[in-house]
Amino acid sequence: MFIRLFYKLRKYGVPVTTRELIDLNQAVASGVVFADQEQFYQLARTVMVKNERYFDKFDRAFKDYFEGIESFDIDDLLNQVKHLPKDWFDLELLEKHLSPEQREALQKAGSLEELMKMLEERLREQHKKHQGGNRMVGTGGTSPFGAFGDHPEGVRIGGPGRKKSAVKVWEQRKYQNLDDDQMLGTRQMQMALRRLRKFARQGAAEELDIGTTIQKTAQKGILDVQMVPERRNRIKVLMLFDVGGSMDAYIAQCQKLFTAAKFEFKTLEYFYFHNCLYDYVWKDNHRRQNTRMETFDLFHKYGKDYRVIIVGDASMAPYELTSVGGSVEYMNDEAGIVWLQRLRQHFDKVAWLNPEEQGYWQYTQTIQVIKQVFEDHMYPMSLKGIEDLTRYLSR
Repeated sequence: MFIRLFYKLRKYGVPVTTRELIDLNQAVASGVVFADQEQFYQLARTVMVKNERYFDKFDRAFKDYFEGIESFDIDDLLNQVKHLPKDWFDLELLEKHLSPEQREALQKAGSLEELMKMLEERLREQHKKHQGGNRMVGTGGTSPFGAFGDHPEGVRIGGPGRKKSAVKVWEQRKYQNLDDDQMLGTRQMQMALRRLRKFARQGAAEELDIGTTIQKTAQKGILDVQMVPERRNRIKVLMLFDVGGSMDAYIAQCQKLFTAAKFEFKTLEYFYFHNCLYDYVWKDNHRRQNTRMETFDLFHKYGKDYRVIIVGDASMAPYELTSVGGSVEYMNDEAGIVWLQRLRQHFDKVAWLNPEEQGYWQYTQTIQVIKQVFEDHMYPMSLKGIEDLTRYLSR
C-alpha cells in the first residue's frame, strides 16, 4: 500500500525510506486512521517526514497524490457550496478578463450581507453547470460566484485567486511556514536591520574585555584578565507575517527578511495572519487550526516596548478590512480595521512593511486605509524602505 505516495514524496524531494513506508502501512493496518483524509494527512506527515523543513514539499506531494481532492471549512452556507459538482468549475472556457470600464459597469451587492443572501438564492435556484454567465455559480463569466471569471467583488469557489477582489474564499487553505534557513541574499537585509539596535551589557561577566585586560596587565606587570557581561541588543521585535493568497508571490522576499531578522535580533517573536489581523494569529501554518493565539493574548503577553513589524501587501477586498464577517475564511465578529487600530494603540512603535511595488499603492483602496491607520508608517520592502523603517522604530 501507498507505494505511489512513497514515490510522489521522493519526486518532490522529501527524503523518505522504505522504513517509513513500512511504518505507515502498519499504522493504517492497525486502525490508527480510517476513511478520514485529514487524519491520514496528519499520520502520514508524522511518519514520513523527519524534518519540518520538508513540510511544504510533503503538502505539495500529498495534494498531487490525491489529485487535487479538497476539503472545505464547515459553515451553514458552505455546507451547500461544498456539495457542488467539481465539473462545474473546469476550464473549458477561457478565463474572463474585462476592461476597467466593463468591470466598473458590473453591479456590486452593496454589502457583505446582501452578497451572502444572493449566493444563498443562487444555490437554491441552480441545478446544472453554468459557464460564461452573469448570475449563477460557474466559471469564465461575470457572475460574482465561481472561478476564472471577472467581477469587482464576489465569492471565489473552486479555483485559484487571480485579481485579489474575492470577498470570501470557500476552501481549506494550507500555508507555508517561512524558512529561516534561507541564506542567499539576506546579507543586505541584515545590514539594513542592523540600524535597529540599542546595546547594553546584560548577564554574567563572561565576555573578554580586551582593552581593559591590556590596560590592567600593563599596570600590574602580570596578566590580569578582565571580563564583562555580553553586549546585547535591547530591542525586542515582534513580526506579523501575512501568508497565502496574493502573498504567495513574495514568499522568497519574506524568507530572506525572516532569515535576516532571526540572525539580527536575539529577542524575536513572530506570528502569521491572512490578509488582515483579526481576533487570532498562529505560529505554525501547518497546525494553525489547533495552535491559535487570541490577539488579545498577544497584547497581554508582549509589552508596549516591543517593536512591531507587519509584513503584508495590504491588498484585499474592502469588506475584509471594514466589515464584520469580512474575513475570507470565517465570520469574524469585529472588522479588521478595529484590530489594526488596537494593535497600533497597544504598542509604542508599529510599522508596516509592504512587498508590493510602491508605485501601485495609490491604486489599492485598502493600502491607503491601512497607511492612515499606521500614520503613514508603511514602507516598501526595499533596502531603503527597510532602513527607513528601522530608523523610525529605533527612535
